[in-house]
Amino acid sequence: MSQSQSTTTDRDHGFVKALGSIDALFIGFGAMIGFGWVVLTGEWLSGAGTMGAILAFVVGGIIMCFVGTVYSELVAAMPHAGGEHNYLIRAMGPQVSLFGSWAITGGYISVVMFEAVAVPKTALYLFPNLEFVKLWTIADFDVYLTWALVGTVTAIIISWINIRGVKVASLVQTFVVSFLIIVALMLLAGGLVGGEAANAEPLFTGGGSGFIAVVAVVPFLFVGFDVIPQSAEEINLPPAKIGKLVVASVFMAIAFYVIIIWMTSLAMPASELAAHDLVTADALTAMFNSAIWGKLVIAGGLAGIITSWNAFLMGSSRLMWAMAVAGMIPAWFGKLHPRYRTPVNSILFIGALSALAPFLGSAALGWIVDAGSPAIVIAYFLVSVAFLVLRKREPAMDRPLRIGGKGNSGFAIGVISAGLTLILFVLYLPITPVSAQLAWQSWAMFGLWLIIGIVFMFRLPRGVKAGPNAENELLAKVKALRGK
Repeated sequence: MSQSQSTTTDRDHGFVKALGSIDALFIGFGAMIGFGWVVLTGEWLSGAGTMGAILAFVVGGIIMCFVGTVYSELVAAMPHAGGEHNYLIRAMGPQVSLFGSWAITGGYISVVMFEAVAVPKTALYLFPNLEFVKLWTIADFDVYLTWALVGTVTAIIISWINIRGVKVASLVQTFVVSFLIIVALMLLAGGLVGGEAANAEPLFTGGGSGFIAVVAVVPFLFVGFDVIPQSAEEINLPPAKIGKLVVASVFMAIAFYVIIIWMTSLAMPASELAAHDLVTADALTAMFNSAIWGKLVIAGGLAGIITSWNAFLMGSSRLMWAMAVAGMIPAWFGKLHPRYRTPVNSILFIGALSALAPFLGSAALGWIVDAGSPAIVIAYFLVSVAFLVLRKREPAMDRPLRIGGKGNSGFAIGVISAGLTLILFVLYLPITPVSAQLAWQSWAMFGLWLIIGIVFMFRLPRGVKAGPNAENELLAKVKALRGK
């Protein structure tokens, strides 16, 4: 790409088109590979067994592939910042658009907050004497000032990088994802050389509930491919290629998680998993018989934190910007930095939430995961429905990437995506013996965020119909109400 191309700004909104193919792919893939593979792999293996956990991720990955395929057509047709916001307002109008966009923004922010808590947890593994000045105890976890400040300071740094511009953020992303891939290859080599097949037993455990418990976390761990659409106005590629990168990033994530689960299971007997807090790190230590390799995995975990954190801060800030520009939420969130052309106020808001998260302590990791997952699935379901609505109502809509060709195969993919995401959401509800068991703190976080979104939703002007001009009509009514 030429220098002139890389600095071209979007005529409508002023975003800088600075991202190429690798940049965009690594943003999506890096978003899906956070810190969960370091801290949660032991739980997956204990809860479902080696093959049960792998199968859960393959099943969850297939669901995400259908959703990602739907996204690929929509982002190619509407390559604008804000992703879901654009698809939903065109298909189902402002109210549904706000609800779905607000839901997935909450899911994105939950990932950012998760990573802010994961940073000090990881640092404690590397620096055991990190805890000084006890503040309080939450869910049997003592929160220390020095421990929490590690996450807070990191939140400030990541926010500063994102304010500086998408190109700076993408350079950090590309470098760190490359290191993360090296760590995965090291774990693969360790498993093939030092692992024992007998350690993978039992292949299945926990029955249906164990399998469902692992599947339930998959949306949280795979969310990220949809960050690519959020940054569409900053990607200097043809719309059809942007869509293909969405699906490619999902396949990369499936391969990564399967390798991690499989290789970790070969390192030690299942009976020993509970004794290890960071199983994946201890697995590589055991296979190479050296603590250095465990620290390498922790470094990879830190890399995953940075890539996921960075990508979701990019995605959530642009979603909030899109909603603000459309008049759905306070206009303050729609301000672009005068020099760097980034949604500075949205970044500051989300950065502040992540800076406070470590003060909830380590117990917040599980609460945040479970609060974000159902919100993400709601948005995926609504986007799938929007895809079907647009296929029916606007058959002549310009689709640079039309999935399934000219027949009805694409419509069938949309139906499958909508059905699978609906089933996935039902699994979160405590109505079946195999439903995921969410803590009350998770439901409280989830419920509070949605209530705020519903309040914004009911404040929107009525009478704006879905369609290509829905956002302009909504903005005109909002300005009229505000006396502008």
